[in-house]
Amino acid sequence: MGILEVKNVNKRFGGLKALSDVNLSIAEHSVHAIIGPNGAGKSTLLNCLVGKLIPDTGSVMFDGQSVLGRAPYEINQMGISRVFQTPEIFGDLTVMENMMIPCFAKRDGAFELNALTSIVKQKDIIERAEHMLEDMNMIDKRNMHAASMSRGDKRRLEIGMCLSQEPRLLLLDEPTAGMARADTNNTIDLLKQIKDTRDITIAIIEHDMHVVFSLAERITVLAQGSPLVEDTPEKIKGHPKVREAYLGESA
Repeated sequence: MGILEVKNVNKRFGGLKALSDVNLSIAEHSVHAIIGPNGAGKSTLLNCLVGKLIPDTGSVMFDGQSVLGRAPYEINQMGISRVFQTPEIFGDLTVMENMMIPCFAKRDGAFELNALTSIVKQKDIIERAEHMLEDMNMIDKRNMHAASMSRGDKRRLEIGMCLSQEPRLLLLDEPTAGMARADTNNTIDLLKQIKDTRDITIAIIEHDMHVVFSLAERITVLAQGSPLVEDTPEKIKGHPKVREAYLGESA
């Protein structure tokens, strides 16, 4: 049994069946990619994994607990963090200020405003934020305004903010979208480092096959809302059903 288990999930939007009998198991400490052509149901599935959408039928379990109907802070408390397609950072704040924000967050989703008056607490938060910036290789950018950074650095900052919450599962939605190739390669290297050095599982939705095949240990291919095939990257590359789904032709 995987750390994340999706069983018999179905989801309709009016007359459109976005997900049809989806079953998925993501092994702990693995990197699992979910791919598929446009309209395959990838984003709908991801929203179900974080409780943002509730399936019409089926279950989504993380480490034996249902994620369905939970508030975002409860999902975070369970140990799940999500990185969105567009980096979710505060552009008018510095890199350091951005990194300090999740360090203030309490487990119930509120903020420890009284921490602002505690010198000891402030010191602890600053040290934690600096440590994470060092891990992200961004300590030299600590005083930059986040809005002035490249998309790759914004993504690196956002990932660091997620990791500061010490998640067990990191969900990445198109993490290299809109990036130059150099930033894409740097993001790949960062995610490899995270996988090798942290007690974490990574699930990724991505259109860039260079990213997918560089990172994933298992790949699930969706087509028209249903899992088409799941296998290792080596076997996915030449799979005739995958070619048919993407190119519309049998191999």
